This record gives sequence, structure tokens and C-alpha cells, in this order.
Amino acid sequence: MLGHTGGGAAVTLTAVRQYEELPSPAPDMDKRERLEAFLESHDLDSVWFARPNSFAWLTGGNNVVDREGDVGVAAIGYDGTGMTLVANNIEVDRIVSEEVPDLDVDELSVVDFPWYTSSLPEAVPEHVGSDERAAIDIDLPGFEHVDPTPLRQPLTDRDQERYRDLSRQTAAAVEAVCRELQAGDTEHEVASALRVALSARDIEAPVVLVGGATRAQQYRHYTPTDAELGEYALVSVTAERAGLHASCTRTVAFDPPAWLAERHEATARVETTALAATQAAANDGDTAGDVFAAIQNAYDAVGYDGEWEHHHQGGAAGFAGREWIATPDHDTPVEAPMAYAWNPTVQGAKSEDTALVTADNIEVLTATDRWPTTTVSAVDRELELERPAILELED
Repeated sequence: MLGHTGGGAAVTLTAVRQYEELPSPAPDMDKRERLEAFLESHDLDSVWFARPNSFAWLTGGNNVVDREGDVGVAAIGYDGTGMTLVANNIEVDRIVSEEVPDLDVDELSVVDFPWYTSSLPEAVPEHVGSDERAAIDIDLPGFEHVDPTPLRQPLTDRDQERYRDLSRQTAAAVEAVCRELQAGDTEHEVASALRVALSARDIEAPVVLVGGATRAQQYRHYTPTDAELGEYALVSVTAERAGLHASCTRTVAFDPPAWLAERHEATARVETTALAATQAAANDGDTAGDVFAAIQNAYDAVGYDGEWEHHHQGGAAGFAGREWIATPDHDTPVEAPMAYAWNPTVQGAKSEDTALVTADNIEVLTATDRWPTTTVSAVDRELELERPAILELED
């Protein structure tokens, strides 16, 4: 059971502590109920999360120090009655004090171990009895593996509110940088400005793409270089805070090529169609493959049949940049309420925002009132959305 303090040689436990002095927010019961159902359906005694996005989903906090690692510095476990947090003595006080806002500390057992005696994967098994069955989201001998992606869908009410705030601030940061661009700026300079603007809002930027006029036409993933922007630029980010991810793309033009406006509108129509098809699929119990078929048809309708073959089209967003990416015949069910970030491209143009799709509403989250928009209609579906227009600046 969680909180077990067996004395294996690999781990020396120094404390099992309660932190009653900290404020205790109401627990997110939707997540507890999902975990209880998971334990019951898989005949497990406990389930553990050590990967950063899984840890963030359950706790609302961050267990990352080294961003190159797949495993964080703390793990959180649930056994149907309470939570146990395991971390080494370097991290434990900070994690409990600053990084677990969604946990009721009256129910939280906190276990630390000396940093020099063990690693986190070695420490977690010390809290599972030899006759118990447990699952974890990393490869660990003696544990079953849990794929947390289905557990993270659909979004809870609390996560939806966090998403709105993250997305608004992400769009505000990106658009503020875009309004200051000049044709002579390099892609690297723009990327640096984006990271600073996002960081100032306590937002990480795992993906920052900046493509000037030449490279945006050559590549669908325009990783920044020292090339100057030139006639126009595509700016795309995926931003993260408290585990949630928001993606958006903006187009800025100084002396745009004649074809840019038409291709930009085409991608916006495909994206709008994807969102309409997503809502229909969620309401009808359909799959990601059904949405993908609508995307393929939309490309055909706007005159760019086959463009989908050159770049992935996006999919569900949440506690990963994409919880899943749609492909032909993809059988993953479409959930609501859930965030979706579709990102259709036509050579040199792209449309992308993060939207919250519910049974009766499509809410574009990465939107502000400070960017020009245009009304775009879906293909063969009754939906119109305000989509970002091309921002034209003087060189």
C-alpha cells in the first residue's frame, strides 16, 4: 500500500511527513474518480506518475528540473484512498510547498530519501508491498505500464479555466512580438524574443518555429536559423504551463507574395472544417479517423488535394502538445470537452489555434482582441469562425 516504508538496501527513507500547515484546496474529484475506475478495471492496488505531464495533470504542478529528462524529480501515487509523493531530500520541500496546488495535504503522505542513495525509479518500489499490483507511466520492473493519455481526457472544469488563461497569455505574447517585427529581423532573433515574452508570463516554450519567406515555403517545420524574414513570416509556438499546452500560429507580411492571402484563407477553411468535424465526432461517438477524412475532403474542396500528405494535421491538445495526432483510419475516440489544435498547411501558409470543443460550443482559446481577423466558413458544414488574418506591417 502507499506509504509503505519497507527497508530495501537501495533506499534509505528519512521521513514520512504530513504538511498540514499548507492550505488545502478542494481536490479535483473528477480525476480521483477516473483513477479509482482505472484501479478497479485493471485490478490494481495503486497507480503512479513520474513523467512531467502526468504529474502535472494530477497535481497541477511541475516536477521538472532537467528539461532533457523524460522522468521528473518527484512521483505521485494513488491507491484509492490517498496520495503519496516521493522525492529526494533536495527537492521534497520545494515540491510540496510550491508544486502540488491540487492536492489536499491532509490526505498527502510525503516520503523523501537521500539523493545520494537512490534514484526516483528505485525509490518508488519501496512504497508498494510485495503482494500488491501497481502501474506506473515509466518503464519499471515489477510494475505494469499505464498510458495516462486516456485518463487526461476529457478536460475537467478546473483545467479548462487554466487553459483559458494559458492560451490568452500565449496569444498575447506571440502577437506582441509579431507586431514589432521587421523584414530584416532574423528567425533566431524572433525566436529569442518569443521565448522571452512567454517566459515573462511564466510560460515555457517547448516548440518555437519562425519561418521567413524563403524557408516557410520550403519546410513545414521551419526551425529558426539566421535567415532574415524577408517578404513575410510564419510564427508558430507550442507553449506550456502547469502541464497544459497551447499552440498557435500567426502570419506577418511586409511585402507579401500574391498567392499568400489565398493560401492563408485555404488553410483557415480547412482548420475551421476540422473543428466542426471534431464537434460532430464528439457528439456522434466517432473517431479521429472520421475527423481526418473531413480534413482530407476540405483540402480537396479548397483546391489543394493531397496537401495533407506533407505535414501532420494536429489533433487533441492538453497535457501534451498533442495528446494524439490524427491519421487516416485513426480509431481513437473524440472526446468533449477537450482542447484541439489543428494545424493545416498549404505550401508557405499555415492556420493554427487551440480551441475548446464542447457538445454545443467551439471556443478559440488562443485569441485576443488585438489581432485582425477574418470570418471563415467550414467546407460543407454550417460553421463560421473568426480566424486570424495576415498582419501587414510596413517594412
